[in-house]
Amino acid sequence: MIVAVHNFMEINNQLCLQCQKQVRGRVDKKFCDDYCRNNYNNKQNSDQNNYVRKVNNILRRNRRVLERTIQPGENIAKMHRQKLAEAGYDFRYHTHQLLNKKGQAYHFCYDYGYLQLEADWILVVRRKDP
Repeated sequence: MIVAVHNFMEINNQLCLQCQKQVRGRVDKKFCDDYCRNNYNNKQNSDQNNYVRKVNNILRRNRRVLERTIQPGENIAKMHRQKLAEAGYDFRYHTHQLLNKKGQAYHFCYDYGYLQLEADWILVVRRKDP
């Protein structure tokens, strides 16, 4: 028994959301190919991606600044707030906060954080377990 297989794609009435060409294939298909789909989605998300990229770059820089303040083999260091700012630390951005038993807030950039002390001194800490 011979079965004939037709290798054709049905043309539907939809136009590609990116290039406006006729879409071939499934009825619910929105793009003519992967290139158009990727370009469309990249354009849709570009503003959000730029903002997220900017914030992530600031967070990574903050983490590097904190990491450099702690000597190898140590988990804690003390530094003046101005020195951290001069090294490029942006105090407006951090990943999370933790409160200690005294109610003091540690501001973290991933696994490195700091506690604001008196007279603009900062206690920089490295968290052992995330």
